[in-house]
Amino acid sequence: MNQTFKHFLQNLLLSSASDDDSMELIPVITAEIEDEMKPVDLPDELPILAVRNTVLFPGVVLPITVSRKKSIKLVRKSHSGGAVIGVVAQKNTLSDDPTAEDLFNVGTVAKILKMLVLPDGNTTIIIQGHSRFQIDEVTQEDPYLAAKVSLCEETPMDKKSKEVKALVQSLKDAAAKMLKLNPEIPQEAQVALDNIDSPSFLTHFLSSNLNVEVAQKQELLEVNDGKERGTQLLELMLREIQLLELKQEIHTKVHTDLDQQQRDYFLRQQIKVLQDELGQEGPDQEIERFRERALKKKWPEPVALHFKKEIDKLARLNPQAAEYPVAVSYLEFLLDLPWSEYTKDNFNLKRTKKILDADHYGLEKVKERILEYLAVLKLKNDMKAPILCLYGPPGVGKTSLGRSVAKALGRNYVRMSLGGVRDEAEIRGHRRTYVGAMPGKIISQIKKTGSSNPVIILDEIDKLASDFRGDPSSALLEVLDPEQNHTFMDNYLDVEYDLSKVLFIATANSLETIQPALRDRMEIIELTGYTLEEKTEIAKRHLVPKQVTEHGLEAEDVKIPKATIHKLIEDYTRESGVRNLERKIGQLVRNTAKQKAMEEEFTKSIKPEDVVKIMGSEIFDKEIYQDIDTAGVVTGLAWTSVGGDILFIESILSRGKGKLTLSGQLGDVMKESAMTAISYLKAHAELLNIDYRLFDQYDLHIHFPEGAVPKDGPSAGIAIFTSIASVFTQRKVRSRLAMTGEITLRGKVLPVGGIKEKILAAKRAGITDIILSQKNKKDINEIPEQYIKGLTIHYVDRVDDVVKIALLKEKVKHPLKLVVREEKIENE
Repeated sequence: MNQTFKHFLQNLLLSSASDDDSMELIPVITAEIEDEMKPVDLPDELPILAVRNTVLFPGVVLPITVSRKKSIKLVRKSHSGGAVIGVVAQKNTLSDDPTAEDLFNVGTVAKILKMLVLPDGNTTIIIQGHSRFQIDEVTQEDPYLAAKVSLCEETPMDKKSKEVKALVQSLKDAAAKMLKLNPEIPQEAQVALDNIDSPSFLTHFLSSNLNVEVAQKQELLEVNDGKERGTQLLELMLREIQLLELKQEIHTKVHTDLDQQQRDYFLRQQIKVLQDELGQEGPDQEIERFRERALKKKWPEPVALHFKKEIDKLARLNPQAAEYPVAVSYLEFLLDLPWSEYTKDNFNLKRTKKILDADHYGLEKVKERILEYLAVLKLKNDMKAPILCLYGPPGVGKTSLGRSVAKALGRNYVRMSLGGVRDEAEIRGHRRTYVGAMPGKIISQIKKTGSSNPVIILDEIDKLASDFRGDPSSALLEVLDPEQNHTFMDNYLDVEYDLSKVLFIATANSLETIQPALRDRMEIIELTGYTLEEKTEIAKRHLVPKQVTEHGLEAEDVKIPKATIHKLIEDYTRESGVRNLERKIGQLVRNTAKQKAMEEEFTKSIKPEDVVKIMGSEIFDKEIYQDIDTAGVVTGLAWTSVGGDILFIESILSRGKGKLTLSGQLGDVMKESAMTAISYLKAHAELLNIDYRLFDQYDLHIHFPEGAVPKDGPSAGIAIFTSIASVFTQRKVRSRLAMTGEITLRGKVLPVGGIKEKILAAKRAGITDIILSQKNKKDINEIPEQYIKGLTIHYVDRVDDVVKIALLKEKVKHPLKLVVREEKIENE
């Protein structure tokens, strides 16, 4: 409720309680007076008084201060003549000289009960509303507003109606609740409200004094039906009650919080006194404990000075201040870091080699490089740790290799996953000015390991991302540079920390997504996929025993022979590593575990034919050499991310105009190899006794089977050439022969990669002869003898050598008859 309601109720109470007969009382409208109060006679032109921020309702008494010149003239003339005036609320409250457009259309006829002239020149009048009217036409604006009006029809409320009685009671209850929620209004005002027995006057009185916008009050005034006006008023009052209750609830909470803060303060002071009396640790004792711990730290002089400065600042802080716990956390972090604390390295290289060989089968180059690093470190004892990056396909043991290095060295080990890290602060930390600031991952992991020379695995370094929060890969440039990381600065730590003794080992599946500057700081060690033989050994030594133990079986319960492991690798997995192979082995072991748990009879040795019963039909088909007596079919060797494979190349000729067609989802490099091969053959057709006119009279189609599999690379160059040469000469291709090598327009055979994987794939497919570039001989020398046993390898330098080895003199069984059409030359 607003101040007018408060002022009126207080005056109402004082008037009814006074015994001074000289005091002029403002009458309260009773039912009898309301019935007798007939509409006054309206003049032809009714003077209009514009009021701001209030609406006058019939029967309601209001004091109004008049300060405008036009309004003062109107009031004085009307009061002296005993006339009535029209009171209308302004739409535009900012207008000091309102016109007809600035006023609402409905107002209230009022009678001036009293007029007081104040010393400042303003005039205060007390008016009482009578009837509602509507402005029909504004007749004048000077010296004051006047208009022709008509009274509004009013539908009164039936006092005897149950609905009206319930509405009146609801309005009185709501008013009583508002009085209770507003402590500024004396509770005696309830008595005055109880004495109002006129439903119409109660509605008008509460509408006038409700604390809502002028527009909402005007809406109530314009309602002609008394019952409808009461209903709308009740809705507004209930909304106001909700606001008052919410205000009181907030006030109570704030008051409670303040009381709780004061209570907590006094309790802390009492605890401090009690701690001092009992000799227990308080803020002062905590600071002393920090100083004692600092004396035992072997940190550099700049760090010691920084710590002293920070702890002196903490001593000056109020323990109740918000900065105090932040400063305590920072000092604890400084003290927890292992400054100049190193674990002793175990330089027994023979023991290290045994551990690496026991944990990882194969990976000879990687293990050799690690042993070289340890050997130099043993001799020099102060070598800066290199940054190794193990690069290779998933599942080949990159992460576990780092764990084995830590185990061999006797160092602490920690793994940092960088996949999906987007915030630079994850590496460098947040500045302590931020709320919830934390150190970066590097320093946090150093604290976790408890030594300054751990082995830290930076896992999935190629999966680092960047966004508006910064580029974490750029933040790693300092961390992974042996020339800079001895003065690494973490934003949270704010002092330099020496990372030069940390052995960082990064892992990556792809080098393309690593920032070039970051890649330049690391020594890249490539881990190729495992061969069939290596996977078999890994399964026997590591995977099978691990799965047997994890499934609650004994070693004698399950036997998986080599043949079964071979079937799993070739028919049920297609990967570089051994993760999926481990899952398939686990599936076999679970079948045995189920049979044992159900007390059924089971075979301890799982044979290859049992695999199909347990796991269903084979998922993959392996390529086996097919001895086809057809011209143009040649076997090539391909490298894939899951190992080596053989690749068939098919060529066919058909009558046409020399069109070349390539199919099999080929990449640009492989298409260019085919173009190079056909160009060389056209240029040297006479060496193979090929009529050059055949190239223009026959269309050539070269196809690579398994068309859904993308293929690319230059290594099929000589195989494509041999296929084209065979189809144009119809000569037979040597049986069980495969080849790989890049071809040039000069007829040179260039070396290619992935030789080890290709050789093993050829041997598995039943190939006996292989053609390689002379420069690939060094790759063959690195392959163990047992892998190439039974293979004849032909080294070539030129394409002519390939033809001599690959194409036999004899024709195929059903050769295609290539006929050259004679060209007709017409004389002009």
